[in-house]
Amino acid sequence: MDAAIIVEGKHDRDRLLPMVNGNTCIFCTFGVPTHGLLMQLRQRIDTAQVYIFADCDKVGRRIRAILGEEFPEAIHLHTKPEYRGVENTPLEYLQQVLIKHELLRADFV
Repeated sequence: MDAAIIVEGKHDRDRLLPMVNGNTCIFCTFGVPTHGLLMQLRQRIDTAQVYIFADCDKVGRRIRAILGEEFPEAIHLHTKPEYRGVENTPLEYLQQVLIKHELLRADFV
């Protein structure tokens, strides 16, 4: 695993999973992460480049802040507020975000 994207929930993960390249894993926090989950993520992610892709709402900002403290080296990916979250973001926009960070599968159409 070269890269790890941390998202809020399974719908976010399901939206991104078919799009990301084979060297990228997606992990879910399932809401605000606990200390135990943070330790599990740290252990599983190891040396991979971390990306945080949280929603643009109050909970998403809280999750982003907590993950940012645990993974200060993380790159923050953003969607537009009008999309209300990763799972509702149009595929074209997600493609642009993933291309920018070289995370998009080469054969994704």
